[in-house]
Amino acid sequence: MKNILHDLAKTELHCHLDGSLSFEAIRELARMADIALPESDSELAKLVTVPENSESLLDYLKTFDFIRPLLQTTEALRLAAYDVAKQAAAENVIYIEIRFAPELSMDKGLTAVQTVEAVEEGLRQAQADFGIVAKALICGMRQSSQQLTKDIFKQISAAEGLDYAGFDFAGNEHDFPPADIAELIRYTQNLDRPMTFHAGECGCPSHIAQSIALGLKRLGHVTAIHDHPELIADFVKNEVTAELCLTSNLQTKAAKSLADFPYQELYKAGAKITINTDNRTVSNTNLTKEYQLFADYFRTSLADFYRFNQIAIEASFASEIEKSELLSALAAAYQEID
Repeated sequence: MKNILHDLAKTELHCHLDGSLSFEAIRELARMADIALPESDSELAKLVTVPENSESLLDYLKTFDFIRPLLQTTEALRLAAYDVAKQAAAENVIYIEIRFAPELSMDKGLTAVQTVEAVEEGLRQAQADFGIVAKALICGMRQSSQQLTKDIFKQISAAEGLDYAGFDFAGNEHDFPPADIAELIRYTQNLDRPMTFHAGECGCPSHIAQSIALGLKRLGHVTAIHDHPELIADFVKNEVTAELCLTSNLQTKAAKSLADFPYQELYKAGAKITINTDNRTVSNTNLTKEYQLFADYFRTSLADFYRFNQIAIEASFASEIEKSELLSALAAAYQEID
């Protein structure tokens, strides 16, 4: 089954750039930044993967502090974007949206627009080399100054020639719920790109409800929807797409156990489901591993995986022409497996 799952054509909507760098890329980025690293991969892993004793989302997020200094130049961002798209292409991902926060790469003078240009260059090169369709999502950090985030989004939105796919908000969800940044969300919704949003990753079903009420149609994680049938019904009624991240949710304790993960409830309710890695390196996972977990834990079928990938393409921020081409490629790939 593992080889079949690797060979499946896949799509991914929820993948963070700074949490998904290969060890090879991390070592090259560290060399470029003149930052010393442990010689052994096992010691490096302790710095860039989630600790086994992680107890919360905030514990999980601490891992990213190590990567931030490595992504402060355009060359570094190009390399990083290329690396993540390359990893995805190697396991037959045909479409991926890679999200990153420009704010976290502006410590040494880069502008927000320069960070986006650099990431887009890396993704375009990966597309040329590997045939994958890879797009950037621009993240605001919900714990940051709302004026700073608005300024960054405004600069990026006003710049000519950028081809990023959309916007997102990530970071400390527990202390910064949707209601607290509602004005900023509405501002972002009025820009020239669609948006997705992290919600329900911190034991907070009310955040999912608030997000739905704000008209958001793609939500990352939504783990706290578990055991809330009325909220699930509202989720389905409003045709919201779930960006599920199983391994990550178990590590952050967003789901205390498999029994607390909402996949089966969402599936039975007919919700729009997609499967994602969240952070390939921090969570020590990839999309094939995630599919294997769904197959092992929930007996997810090939037909289900096909449908989830169709949903992902339909909910993606690709153009309508790209969606049509991707859906055709997906269908052809699954027919070959049958």
